[in-house]
Amino acid sequence: MSKRGFKLAVATGKGRRGLNLALEHCGLVNYFHSTRTVDECFSKPHPQMLDELMDHLVVLPERTLMIGDTSYDLHMAQNAGVSAIGVTYGAQPAEQWQHLNPIQQFNDFASLGNWLLKHA
Repeated sequence: MSKRGFKLAVATGKGRRGLNLALEHCGLVNYFHSTRTVDECFSKPHPQMLDELMDHLVVLPERTLMIGDTSYDLHMAQNAGVSAIGVTYGAQPAEQWQHLNPIQQFNDFASLGNWLLKHA
């Protein structure tokens, strides 16, 4: 658990090998409590990744927040019954996912971090 009591997880379309390499390369392995990849679950927007992460971490949908950069991420959040935030500094422009009504949208990591400190 993080210093603030949050449980962090990754639900990704990457394969297990690719995710592990990315987390190791960035030095983030120890920050995530659980991960799911497309090798282990149905592809997004199927909710299986989020459902399994919530089960593993013993977290209810109403206490879960998906942060995503694609329409697949935000659709998956809707399908799993969890709130979502969209970020514009990733794979898809906001125009491709804004219609999915994320609770917030951020254009940079610092703004997202500040919001999370105040509202999460």
